[in-house]
Amino acid sequence: MSGTSRSHLGKGPNFRLDIAYSTWWNLCLITTGSLIVSIGVKSLAVPHELVTGGIFGLASLMYYATDFLDPGWINFLLNIPLFIFAYFKVSRRFFLYSAYATIATTLFYTSITIHIPVGNQLYAAIASGVITGFGAGLVLRSLGSNGGLDVIAIYLFQRFNIGIGKVYLVFNAILFCGSIMKLPLDVIIASLIMVFITATIVEQTLSMFNQRKVVLIISNMADEISDNILHQLKQSATFLKGFGAYSRQERNVLMTVVNNVQLKKLEEITFTLDENALFIVENTFSVIGSSFSRRKIY
Repeated sequence: MSGTSRSHLGKGPNFRLDIAYSTWWNLCLITTGSLIVSIGVKSLAVPHELVTGGIFGLASLMYYATDFLDPGWINFLLNIPLFIFAYFKVSRRFFLYSAYATIATTLFYTSITIHIPVGNQLYAAIASGVITGFGAGLVLRSLGSNGGLDVIAIYLFQRFNIGIGKVYLVFNAILFCGSIMKLPLDVIIASLIMVFITATIVEQTLSMFNQRKVVLIISNMADEISDNILHQLKQSATFLKGFGAYSRQERNVLMTVVNNVQLKKLEEITFTLDENALFIVENTFSVIGSSFSRRKIY
């Protein structure tokens, strides 16, 4: 198919100001996320000697083995060389935001104690995974990171397109192999459950409010459907040139991007005008450009 645009996809009266690059918004995300992470780790993971993933997990393991300092300060010390790396290899802005996140997490961890009375180790692992994952996800929605392994993972992703999840998988595999020498197997299994839940919640938090639907509509009433999209949904669309395999006739294929709330209304518009229309919906995590979201540059 070749594309002929009726108007740029996403332009329209509902154009919203993108605040993702504003300093106050990033600091708000990082501060809130760091507080939640520190609570999830200090109140649930550490009391049950669970090993979180990444650099904080390494710091926790060192604390369990030596009882020297506490995991918050050990994590801070381990992050210093990674901050230097971030400054020279990623960007100054990324370095500053990530450093702020680590300092905030350290201060929250050492100064705030919230007792969460969970006696069962498995329940503690699940609860810690949910709380920590949500907090870490909030930080990663900013232009910084939680520090630690995030620095290396983001650098490798930007430079070599190596998935962030793969970096964590390799590091955590080594970390948990080392944990076998110091911790009981039950603790390691519970820690693996916690890390898996944390990763899942991080992904869900990152996709929060970003989920979009790409809709392709093949209909003889494409012009009328397009007009309704423009005026009722206050959204725009693009015409793609299609060619019917059976009819051998050229026709317009209407493409638009909507959110979950708009999808049902679009379906109603389409089939009210043409009950024989073909309505194709595809989930998409990231829509960059126009009135949706700006490209994230660290």
